[in-house]
Amino acid sequence: MRTRQAFVLSILFLCPFTPAKAETPVERGKYLVQFGGCNDCHSPGYFFGKTTPETYLSGSDVGFQLPDGTFVGPNLTPDDETGLGKWSEAEIITALQTGVRPDGRVLAPIMPWHAFAKLTKDDVAAVAAFLKSLKPVRHKVPGPLGAGEKAPFPVMTIIVPDAK
Repeated sequence: MRTRQAFVLSILFLCPFTPAKAETPVERGKYLVQFGGCNDCHSPGYFFGKTTPETYLSGSDVGFQLPDGTFVGPNLTPDDETGLGKWSEAEIITALQTGVRPDGRVLAPIMPWHAFAKLTKDDVAAVAAFLKSLKPVRHKVPGPLGAGEKAPFPVMTIIVPDAK
């Protein structure tokens, strides 16, 4: 047994190895955003099978109609006027983990912030870093609309069962 252990140890110390390249926070954030499906609700054309790399995460063109109103996935690029450009990474993290925007408004009920609240601090920071690293795209999404307001854009109706 000792001979085998000595052999294994000699192999480990004599054979140089290069560990896998550590991913950067931005790379980790990109992975988490892709895995989390953020593109689905936050990129124009997604629900029509017509997304483009140039408009990735720049806000949807389809609304989610819920009993309390219609909400469109906003622009997540760092555009100052129509996206997250004026938000700090800390404000993005707060919104993802508490569901509250910097202006105090609560995120739309369709936004799964409760799931993002379970991310580690490093992971949610990586998501924020990735979003801030994107090329800004100017794209103002419509809404939100109140309950009963007619949407002048395509909507998906979300049926919410009665809580009984």
